[in-house]
Formats: sequence, structure tokens, C-alpha cells
Amino acid sequence: MERLRSECMTCILRKYMEDFPKDVEEKRKIEYLRTILSYVSNAPMSSSAPLIVRDITVLQKKMFGITNPYEEIKKYFNNVMLGYESRVRENIRKSSDPLKLAVQYAMIGNYIDFGAMREIDENELENMLDHASEISFDEAQFEKMRMDLTKCGRLTYMTDNCGEIVMDKILIETLKDIYPELVITVLVRGGAVLNDATMEDAVQIGLPEVVTVIPNGNAIAGTCIDELSDEAKRAVEEADILISKGQGNFETLRKCGLNVYYLFLCKCEMFARIFHVPKLTGIIVNDKCLKDE
Repeated sequence: MERLRSECMTCILRKYMEDFPKDVEEKRKIEYLRTILSYVSNAPMSSSAPLIVRDITVLQKKMFGITNPYEEIKKYFNNVMLGYESRVRENIRKSSDPLKLAVQYAMIGNYIDFGAMREIDENELENMLDHASEISFDEAQFEKMRMDLTKCGRLTYMTDNCGEIVMDKILIETLKDIYPELVITVLVRGGAVLNDATMEDAVQIGLPEVVTVIPNGNAIAGTCIDELSDEAKRAVEEADILISKGQGNFETLRKCGLNVYYLFLCKCEMFARIFHVPKLTGIIVNDKCLKDE
């Protein structure tokens, strides 16, 4: 399966080529730059951007001691989204279609992405939340997911980013209300990478109080089945239906053959081209319905 894309290679280089401390000596800069270039140029076609980013993150820690530069911003955006929690939950409660609106809010949460976005405009985020019911997506794919949910016993939900995980929690609560017999397990990242949600984020926003949450066993900004812990792999393989949040999970899972529903906000030109939609359009699509690109 070919996953590597020219746009992703360009994006990685643009983001990481100058991502080192200001006081680094010239020799170390050159070593760092050459190593990143080798990661990108030598990546097999079966690789993906999240895997390359994982290697760069390890390199930054080894060379410069950079461990988790997003730690404080993650806490900040978790708190920002917790501030919307009561209002969002009330809007869903009043909605004529609670599941649809909860999905729309979950899509909007995916805007908080420091991997795909250069900056997060909080005014834009608030505006999208205020107009959540207006976000467009493929209604046929949504109805397919709704039908699957009525027939499934086990669901595994793969989270993506900080802040966004608050909207995921509300969607999961909605799923539990509508399908009380559905057994739900949530996967978070097993280690710090970009602003992706980890167990620390899940605890901060109260997710383990709602549902079973397990770390996936690695620090990749996506879900690579071969890299999952045994527990996380069982959660994926034994699920009747999976919900995969975010572009990184799509990049690493697409065409995996499982009953995965990808759910995210289209944030870059590559995805806009793949799905033939404007940027910031909601995307929901089942893995088995993906077309060849």
C-alpha cells in the first residue's frame, strides 16, 4: 500500500527544517538537517507522514533534549474546549438529531491540529462551534454509519488531538445514550507527539469517567496497526465498527479493510483534492467506500 505523498514530504520539511533551539551550533544544525532530509528521501512508499514525524521527534529528543513542546498548549486547549462543554451538550440534547449534531461538533474539534495547521484561530474555532449544525459532510456515509451502529456490539474510537477530545467525549456520551448496549473502547496515543491526545489529556477532560480508555502503545501521530500494543490491537481487531478521528489516523489506516469510519475536518490542500471539497469541510467516509486516488 503506497501512503507516501509529495505534499506530505514538502509539509514535513517546511515544518521541521528550522525546528531546533536558537543557540544550536552550526555543525549540529547541519547534522540535524541532513538527518531529516535522509528520513524524507529514504522513506519507502509504504510509509506515511506520521511515521516520519515519529522519527523526527525521536531525533529532536536525542540531539536537543526536546521532549514535549506542546505540553502547555495541550492543557490550554483542553480547558478552552471544556469551557464549551455545557453549551454543546445542551445543544445536542435539544437537537432533533442528536447523533448528527454530535458528529458535527466532533468534526469541528479536529480543527485543533498543530500538525496540519500553522496556527489555531480561536475566533474561527468559536465561529465554527456556533454554527456546528451548518457544517457539511457526506450524508449517505453518515447514514451508513448510523445503520451500522444499530447492528454492532463493540466500537473502538481512535482519538486524535487535544481539545478535540472534549468533543469526542460528548459524541461518545451521545452514542452511549442512543445505543446503550454498545461496548465502547477509546484509544489515545501511547506517548507525546505533536498535540495529539494522550492518557494525560483524557484524564484532564474526564474521559475515563465516561468510557474505557487505553493508550495505543506508541507515539505516532496516527494509528499503525503493526505498532499497536497487544491490548490496543485486540480493541481494533475485535471491534465491529471503528471511528477514526483526524487526518493522521486516515493516512495510516486507509484501505486497511476494517469497518472504519474516518471522521475529520479537511484542513489541507491534499485532502481537499482527494475528497473534492473545500478546506474546512467535514469528512466522514467508510474505509470500504474509499476510491482509488
